[in-house]
Amino acid sequence: MYDIERYHHAESVAHAVALLMEDDQARLLAGGTDVLIQLHHLNPRFRHIVDIHDLAELRGVTCNAHGAIRIGSGTTFSELIEHPLVQQHLPALAASAAVIAGPQIRNVATYGGNICNGATSADSACPSLIYEAELEIATPQGTRFTSINGFHTGPGKVALTAGEVLVAFHFKPENYRNKGAASFKYAMRDAMDISTIGCSALCELDAGRFREIKLAFGVAAPTPVRCAHAEQAAAGQPLTRQTLAAIAEAVAQDVSPRTSWRAEKSFRLHLISTLTKRVIEQAVKQAGGEINE
Repeated sequence: MYDIERYHHAESVAHAVALLMEDDQARLLAGGTDVLIQLHHLNPRFRHIVDIHDLAELRGVTCNAHGAIRIGSGTTFSELIEHPLVQQHLPALAASAAVIAGPQIRNVATYGGNICNGATSADSACPSLIYEAELEIATPQGTRFTSINGFHTGPGKVALTAGEVLVAFHFKPENYRNKGAASFKYAMRDAMDISTIGCSALCELDAGRFREIKLAFGVAAPTPVRCAHAEQAAAGQPLTRQTLAAIAEAVAQDVSPRTSWRAEKSFRLHLISTLTKRVIEQAVKQAGGEINE
């Protein structure tokens, strides 16, 4: 039995926005894999529910004639894993989706819910950062668009204000074409556990050198983070072990992991250095390159 005081089923995204504006205590229910746990533990902040889980406006993966990909925020992780557009063009996102919990959870958990929960451990956050997803958000005033970069504002916090609903993720073709990408998650029990450290990398190569890399980590700071110093250390450098070592050294300036019951800070820093090299090497292979000695 769930301790729900108010429950409303939204008939559309616009209706959901209106319901949220009528009740400033209301929480959205999509897949329910986070909200229902809070209800089970009788969290009083989750007693007012606006249900959006079956809205067709929030589902599906499409690609327009220019190569821009749109993924509805209510799309489940099973749907992401299986969709050919995601497999072909956004492989790091598909890889991250495949290690979220177990099949039962992936069948109902949604991409938008995973991001809007605000957790630094959200498995879909790092690939969203490297692909520079643009977020489509319904507001009481209309629709606004914002970058995934900066959307996480603190532990459990995202840049949504009263009455706003995340509708979709947009991926520009220039952020995935002719590039290689990879994701990796380290957890004590693999997919059936919260990430100890998660990371994603995307690279573009040019004549045996890094033209550009994008690197992101989760559980390495209070929010998922892009690694500017590490990315700068790679630009224009040859595809060698020495370059990987330099990138792994630079990434220490971009992260600030903490000690928790899951892992010591020193262990997380070791993982971050190790995984930086591993995930970039995988991304290089996806781009058709090879790290030389």
